[in-house]
Amino acid sequence: MSLADLPRPIGFVLGGGGSLGAMQVGMLRALAEAGLTPDLVAGTSVGSLNAAVLALPGDDALARLHGIWAHMTRAEAFPGGVLSRVRTLTQSKTHLFPNSGLTTIIADHVGAETRFEDLALPLGVVTTQVDTAEPLLIRSGRLLEPLLASCAIPGIFPPVEHDGRLLYDGGLVANVPMRQALAMGAKSLVVLDCAFPGKLPGAPRTFAEVMMFTAMISMRNQAVLEAPAAAARVPVVYLPGPAPVRVNPLDFGHTEALAEQAYSAAREFLDGISVSGPGLYGAPGLVVT
Repeated sequence: MSLADLPRPIGFVLGGGGSLGAMQVGMLRALAEAGLTPDLVAGTSVGSLNAAVLALPGDDALARLHGIWAHMTRAEAFPGGVLSRVRTLTQSKTHLFPNSGLTTIIADHVGAETRFEDLALPLGVVTTQVDTAEPLLIRSGRLLEPLLASCAIPGIFPPVEHDGRLLYDGGLVANVPMRQALAMGAKSLVVLDCAFPGKLPGAPRTFAEVMMFTAMISMRNQAVLEAPAAAARVPVVYLPGPAPVRVNPLDFGHTEALAEQAYSAAREFLDGISVSGPGLYGAPGLVVT
């Protein structure tokens, strides 16, 4: 079975990872060149933002995404200096940044009043319910609040109240939402995991790297557990990440390099695989060479 023959509907699964979400621009470019297009999309955290842009009407989604990432800055997503962060933490007791920057990004590139029902593709946005610590898949209504909630990294951004629930970043419990894409009806999955699937940088050397390493281990373990379960039911094409680099997920200064490296890794991988029914093609676990 060739990639073009993957059972439909094909679900693209876009994982979280902060500024590492730039990798998904390169991955999507490689998928487009391989003739793979989604019938539905599911995303978590920054993957939900990328997925929302991918699901908008029009045939220039990849160009839109590239343009967004090319101009994305840390100040835009995480506004304010050190004194501002101290003031926000003192007042809120729970987080360092307001989500006003994210709100502006969503309004500018998706639309403040855009609804799931306005999209060209079915979209699932994954969040974490604070009271149950379980994933919540949102598929209807206005996009703004679910997208803010899906990106609400605890300690970084405030939780978001939506439909009577208090919600945090979906990456806490479903950073690569394969189960959710299957629940939406996908018969094949293409996974765009931007948390360095298959590879890890070396031992952390700074506090920021320690925090990043800890989050990556948690996200990887989720995927390692879920990928085989999904692959027992459908073909799961799990794109590889690029070679590991030391990039803080809050640092948007490496966008072009990450996208290009992810493109090259995904292109080489897609050129070399064939699919023969349900199974895991690629993997989120450590790659031994």
